[in-house]
Amino acid sequence: MSSLKNVLNLQAGLGVLANIFLFFFYTFIILGHRTKPIDLISCQLTFIHIVMVLTGADIWLTDLFESLNFENDFKCKATFYISRVMRGLSICMTCLLSVFQAVTISPNKSWLAKFKYKLKKYMIYATLFTWSFNLLFISNQIFYVGAFTNMSETNQVKVTKYCSLSPMTYIIRELVLTVTISRDVFLVGVMLTTSAYMVIILFRHQRQCKHLHSISHLRASPEKRATQTILLLMVFFVIMYWVNLIISSTSFLLRKYNPDIFTVQKFVVNAYPTITPLVQISSDNRVINMLKNLQAMRYQIFKKG
Repeated sequence: MSSLKNVLNLQAGLGVLANIFLFFFYTFIILGHRTKPIDLISCQLTFIHIVMVLTGADIWLTDLFESLNFENDFKCKATFYISRVMRGLSICMTCLLSVFQAVTISPNKSWLAKFKYKLKKYMIYATLFTWSFNLLFISNQIFYVGAFTNMSETNQVKVTKYCSLSPMTYIIRELVLTVTISRDVFLVGVMLTTSAYMVIILFRHQRQCKHLHSISHLRASPEKRATQTILLLMVFFVIMYWVNLIISSTSFLLRKYNPDIFTVQKFVVNAYPTITPLVQISSDNRVINMLKNLQAMRYQIFKKG
């Protein structure tokens, strides 16, 4: 058990550091007016993943709450609300990332081309709706979460070591499940559709390049590298989503809190927000060039010193 927690904290530390670095990088790019429309989503996604990882490694959040002398009930409600909102935002923003990248690389003759010129405008509307929907949708669920008392006397379902979920009415439970499942199925379906579309676009581009027999055309363009990166993230997200769904369903059917299963589930949930910034850092030439420049500056300063 302790080894699992150590691995989880190591994962959390790596995820937080990588996402913080990427968040400041995108913030600097956006403030410098050299931004791409996709950078606006990527910046938000890194912020969401920072909060996700911090709430996932609940030992950090528990220490923070204890230092501020917050009550157990508030700890449970705050942790539950923040983690659920961030998970919802993660899948929504990842879906938006795939959709807008598909629009970006779409051929000029396609029906998606007409959206290219208003991409930034649509992106702002989409992100505002995404944040508003997730913040409001999860808010009603915090009334059913509280500090764990005694399961032998109530019908509470223990969801963490210290928190439990009180039984909902039939209508509310079915409404929450329907909206959540519909949202996830729709977004995963959109991601798979846009991913297939981008694969087709890349395949056609590769075939045209081979037909032209031009070395310059065979070189991967920034758009192609960005598309390949997003495709990799889409595949990894869908895999982690289904693994987490299987673990969550198993825990719900057992109706029993198992610390080992819960720790494994947190590891799976934090896998995507941890891997995402590492993939983006290694594939974005702007980040690579910045790191090279920093290394060169460091070498010059060390040489002069």
